[in-house]
Amino acid sequence: MSDPAPLLEARELTRVFRVGGLRSRKQLHAVDGANFVINPGEIVALVGESGSGKSTIARLLAQVYTPSSGEILFEGTPLSSLRSRRDVLAYRAAVPMVFQDPFSSLNPAYTVVHGIMRGLKLHRPDIGPADREAEARRVLEAVGLTPASQVVGRYPYELSGGQRQRIGFAQALAYHPKVILADEPVSMLDISIRIGLLNVMTSLRDDQGVSLLYITHDIASARYAADRMMVMYAGRIVESGPVEEVLGNPLHPYTQLLVAAVPDPRAELTVTAEMAKGEPPKVIDPGPGCRFADRCPLAREVCRTTTPPLLELKPGIRAACHVAADDLGRGEESTGGAPLGAKLAA
Repeated sequence: MSDPAPLLEARELTRVFRVGGLRSRKQLHAVDGANFVINPGEIVALVGESGSGKSTIARLLAQVYTPSSGEILFEGTPLSSLRSRRDVLAYRAAVPMVFQDPFSSLNPAYTVVHGIMRGLKLHRPDIGPADREAEARRVLEAVGLTPASQVVGRYPYELSGGQRQRIGFAQALAYHPKVILADEPVSMLDISIRIGLLNVMTSLRDDQGVSLLYITHDIASARYAADRMMVMYAGRIVESGPVEEVLGNPLHPYTQLLVAAVPDPRAELTVTAEMAKGEPPKVIDPGPGCRFADRCPLAREVCRTTTPPLLELKPGIRAACHVAADDLGRGEESTGGAPLGAKLAA
């Protein structure tokens, strides 16, 4: 039996923005040649520092931005082929977005159930007016807001930040989605209540069969909730694979830097902040080469002149790094018998 087709797939996805005024030809490369898939029933974490392009990817998938080049496919159908309003609404119902700020994403003039009811009317014509309130109560309880009767009549200011963010997930769940784009959904919440939202995400995957793209800069929460991880730096995906494999034995030096920022006794950390000094990455009219080269303790001349492709260096693990590719491709010859991690530590 063949594997199921990806729900979402990006092929050479690129988004550039013109900067510097009307006559300027400068371009900011927010996302550059991203290739990835999101499969049914999985949580994929997209991690990286601020400005790496994570939220731009979410907005491209949500059709807030249009790609400068490349293509997005949903269940094998290119989004560029969606022409009718009906098809566009069907896609946006199947791939809704939960935003970072749980307060500004809700209308303070209406009760919190208003957005759910409005979304049901727009995206779920199969549910009649008489049944919408029951469906609204169902999705509220599905995200842990129980009993729903104590929530439906409240306004956003009457709820805590965690409760408001659960409302955001309830709105998305009401559309009967296949993939939820969660853009930093717990970053504005107290750390004591983040675990509850992460559990909501895993329950949506396990109980509702919904896939999620979880965008975050928090390695610990990604490890807790995600099945797979993609690491992004300066507009490019530099490493991807099963979350425990990526964090337990990172191949790319930037991934090692991220892991080193959250010490874990299970991981053999070899890159520290002291080893990765340098200027911020250049994303305005960047030239060829690895964008991490100026901060990388292992950078070679080829790293500054040739952009490394994202290759499968281990089963299921892809990384865009000349050093890692040479090390794993030539074995002991490239490092004098030492693995890449030991070479970084030397």
